Amino acid sequence: MTINQSGWRPTMTEKGGESAASTFTGNKALMLEEALIFEIGSTETTGVDFTGTPAESDAAMPAKAYLAGLEREAPIGLPGLSEPEAVRHYTRLSRQNYAIDLGLFPLGSCTMKHNPRLNEKMARLPGFADVHPLQPVDTVQGALEVIHQLAHWLVTLTGMHSVAMSPKAGAHGELCGILAIKAALAARGEDRRVILVPESAHGTNPATAAFAGFAVEDIPATADGRVDTAALKARLGPDVAGVMITNPNTCGLFERDLKEISDAVHAAGGYVYCDGANFNAIVGRVRPGDLGVDAMHINLHKTFSTPHGGGGPGSGPVVLSEALTPYAPLPFVEQRDGRFELVEEETAGEHHAASFGRMVAFHGQMGMFTRALTYILSHGADGLRQVAEDAVLNANYVLRSLEDVLDAPFGGAGPCMHEALFSDANLAEGFSTLDVAKGLIDEGYHPMTVYFPLVVHGAMLVEPTETESKAALDQFVGALRSVAERAKAGDPALKTAPHFAPRSRLDETQAARKPVLVWKDAEPALAAE
Repeated sequence: MTINQSGWRPTMTEKGGESAASTFTGNKALMLEEALIFEIGSTETTGVDFTGTPAESDAAMPAKAYLAGLEREAPIGLPGLSEPEAVRHYTRLSRQNYAIDLGLFPLGSCTMKHNPRLNEKMARLPGFADVHPLQPVDTVQGALEVIHQLAHWLVTLTGMHSVAMSPKAGAHGELCGILAIKAALAARGEDRRVILVPESAHGTNPATAAFAGFAVEDIPATADGRVDTAALKARLGPDVAGVMITNPNTCGLFERDLKEISDAVHAAGGYVYCDGANFNAIVGRVRPGDLGVDAMHINLHKTFSTPHGGGGPGSGPVVLSEALTPYAPLPFVEQRDGRFELVEEETAGEHHAASFGRMVAFHGQMGMFTRALTYILSHGADGLRQVAEDAVLNANYVLRSLEDVLDAPFGGAGPCMHEALFSDANLAEGFSTLDVAKGLIDEGYHPMTVYFPLVVHGAMLVEPTETESKAALDQFVGALRSVAERAKAGDPALKTAPHFAPRSRLDETQAARKPVLVWKDAEPALAAE
């Protein structure tokens, strides 16, 4: 696909695109070189002028009087910038960020998709945007109805019995499900201490189980990237509390034996936790409850298009089977006589006396609930089914478009689900996944997920989601193909990529192990003796 039909391209030097011409500011047109805020302003100055007076009649009044006793007692160590300087600093920094509103975000297993502006409009309606968690229940009936309706949809779409709405995100939801399992086992008088986690599960799964006090044991994957069902069955016993399984898994594959696994775990007295981070690939197509799942978190910021990461906060409701419903956390919304009530510890009574307790101070994140319900209602049941179908179609389009140039370890295991998985197996000697990722930055894309899942050496995980058009996918595929071909040919310029980013390649190991996160003034020069 030809993007630049004129054929003109900026001249690249042997340094890989760094122009020999220098500028006084360090800027290169709109590629701005931004200093640290401590380098822009001084801690000895302030960006606000307090020396003047508001009127000549107040000329005798000292400037500190206008601070009403709130003047600083000691220096605060922050640079003094004027408002324009501060706004420009952070705006310039923001232009160095990649965002879903700039282009395709290929991070695998993260479902970084477009957030419809309608969702944002609804979340900003009065009564949702300015609701306070301590308002009387009579004044927030509309907000509680939104939570109740969303809960109904989540239960319906998953085929489960109930849902806990309060968990804040995926890992928090995992903890909710595992604590419910722990409470159910305690109610039975059983002290089971082992959670089985397949190699193809998300990395947070074993961490959550360990945090909740369980011992974690790995279950291997088969050659086609799925759970080794025979190995899992062989490990079941009276010490096993349950299994944490990701479906679709991190290899981008559907665990087709999940019902068989669930039946075996239940027969052995355990419970099944399903990581629902990849629910986007099966929403409207598969109900996890029909597969024997007992608990599953749902990332609203993935499947139901609420802001992701720093645009959050997140939300991770947990759907529960009938066996685990009595142990769900408080609070929750209940409809009684046409009125919505928020069931708390004081009002839970005997009908929810077995709850394992409270996970958050209040009920959840209203903005996320409103956005998710808007997304669901605007799509409808048929639209949500199409979301999954288009997400799977796009992922398979990427997989089949690149498997001739990048190694696809499970390309022969059947269609992938939400994401396409590649490896570094056929790159030139000395070239790695990291080089491909850095080269992709020069093409104008945030890199895909790299080196995960761990079951594949040099993994490159691409999730295009359903919101990308064929034209957008073709451009991305062309960019990744170009970088992959350079890596296979051993292009030395790729080893020093990126060349067009605000910063060249960094020492990521040092950045992770010895990060410099606090500004420190340079040590004053020692006085000459």
